Order: sequence, then C-alpha cells, then structure tokens
Amino acid sequence: MSFIVAIDGPAGAGKGTITKKVAERLKLVNVDTGATFRCVALNMLDKNIGIEEEEKIKEVLDKINIEMKSNGEIFLNGENVTKRIRENDVNNFVSPVSTIQPVRDKLLEIQRKIAEGKDVIMEGRDIGTVVFPNANVKIYLDATPEERAKRRVLQNEEKGIKTSYEEVLENIKDRDKRDSNRKVAPLKKADDAIYIDSSNMTIDEVVENVIALINDKYNNSNVK
Repeated sequence: MSFIVAIDGPAGAGKGTITKKVAERLKLVNVDTGATFRCVALNMLDKNIGIEEEEKIKEVLDKINIEMKSNGEIFLNGENVTKRIRENDVNNFVSPVSTIQPVRDKLLEIQRKIAEGKDVIMEGRDIGTVVFPNANVKIYLDATPEERAKRRVLQNEEKGIKTSYEEVLENIKDRDKRDSNRKVAPLKKADDAIYIDSSNMTIDEVVENVIALINDKYNNSNVK
C-alpha cells in the first residue's frame, strides 16, 4: 500500500520548490516528472532528432536511463544534466516532446514504477488526471504568469543560468497555451483537486497549506 500526493500546475508555479520542501518535512519520496520529460527532450536535441522521427525516438526511449538522486541532481545516461535540462533550448522543446505518445507511455511506466509501494509526492502537468487519477491528495498549484516569470528568473540565477524577465514571461505564456491546448494529456485541473493560487503567498505559507491538506487526508485514510 502506498500514499500518493499529486501536485499539478503550469510552468513556474513553484511545484518543484514546494514538492521538495514538503517531501523533506513529511519524509515522502519526491518525483519530478517534468525533469523526466526534459531528459528526453535533451537527449533528442543532442542527437538532432525531430518530433516526427518516430523510429529514432523509440530508439532513444529503449536506451534511456534517468536517475533522480536524493540531493536533487538529475542524471541522464550517466551524465549530470541538472542545469542543462533547465536551459532555454530544452524549455522551448519539452512541450512538443511531451505530446509524443510513445514518450508519455514510456515515462508513465517509469513514474509509476518509482512510486510502487512508497509514500510519494509527485509533481507535473497531469499527475492527478493521468498518472495517478486515484491519488490520495490532488493539488493544483497556480500563480499569475508575471509572478511565475519572476520566480523562474530568480531560480535560474541561483542555478547560474542567465535569462531576462521578458524572455521568461513570453516563454511561460507560450508554454501555458501549448500545454493547455495540446491533444495529448493537456494541462488541466482534476475535478477533485484542491486549487491553490500562490501569487501572494510566501513559499512557507504554501508549504504549510499543502502539509495541512496532506496530514488531514493521511489521518483519515487507511494508509498508516
């Protein structure tokens, strides 16, 4: 038996930061699904594979090895790509890559396997709607595009990645449009998800809010 917390929301909403902090506080396994898609996108970029090249994409998926370390570092086929998967070329490519059905099928398999028999908090775009539609807790974390752009610029600076506010804001708005309108697993709030607008909330306020929701569900569940 496992306890699953699903946190969905648009790019730059703070899902990664909140998920990491909640996981540390509640001793949950933290799974960043967005990073898995970014790894596939990076792998395709490095091999000059386009989104229409189905056979080459399948070859990449057959050989791909994605590791998530407890310290937050991401390894792709043995290489540390923690910074690389957050750079602009990957940002611009990951959304169309995420619409490719074989990619989604492969990563869905990986994500579910990671969660088997564990108490997990997982963040992404479709965790509560597709990956774990029966998750114990579903949260949709949101913020205005402007606030999300400010946060993403600061996040990038901390990682040594230089980006302008205007560039990031435009990228976020484009990403929102693509993610919400795509035919395969579009970004949307699950009907039973709890909506949190973090635009005017501090990180600690959001964390405490999420933890309270999780504790309430956990204490009233059969998972102990």
